[in-house]
Amino acid sequence: MVPVSKLRPLIVGLGGTTRPGSTSERALQFALARARALGADTETLLGNQILLPIYAPEATERDATARHLIAVLRRADGIIVASPGYHGSLSGLIKNALDYAEDMRDDDRPYFDGRAVGLIACANGWQATGATLAAMRSIVHALRGWPTPLGVAINTSEGRFEEDHSPPSAALSQQLSILAHQVVEFARQRAALRELVPPVASAAHSLA
Repeated sequence: MVPVSKLRPLIVGLGGTTRPGSTSERALQFALARARALGADTETLLGNQILLPIYAPEATERDATARHLIAVLRRADGIIVASPGYHGSLSGLIKNALDYAEDMRDDDRPYFDGRAVGLIACANGWQATGATLAAMRSIVHALRGWPTPLGVAINTSEGRFEEDHSPPSAALSQQLSILAHQVVEFARQRAALRELVPPVASAAHSLA
């Protein structure tokens, strides 16, 4: 058996906006860099990579962008989602991308089952970051994911990320590093557990 500390989980980052270099994109990239430093593999789904038609559960065909999104999420051992806060909640871009996880309802690991999900919310003010983070947690619970104990709220009025994705403060750098550590650690523990205990089959629930 491979030691837990040597396992290389795949951590998928999903987030950002259609504007390259947004705060949520840079925060996500920083967290993924920390995950790689911990020995994880990473893959990102940003901007135009998640710019999809409105999710339609009755549709039987998916375009190449949607197929790629689902293929990457299916391989994920852990996920980090970063969204801007638009009018008190996550952006439509991010919510719609997460809705496509419904295509994973009949998988052996349906939705985000058995995966830690780190959450990052960015907005120009604390009220919007808190509301956005709470909404994201609710969505992850509905998708059977495990939100990490730490969720990171970023108030963009207090500083911006540098071009190299460096956070504006040491405190924020530490928070994003802790979040990455929690996602990677959980993914490794789950992988080790799956080698010891067969997964319990559970019935998937489709949209009503």
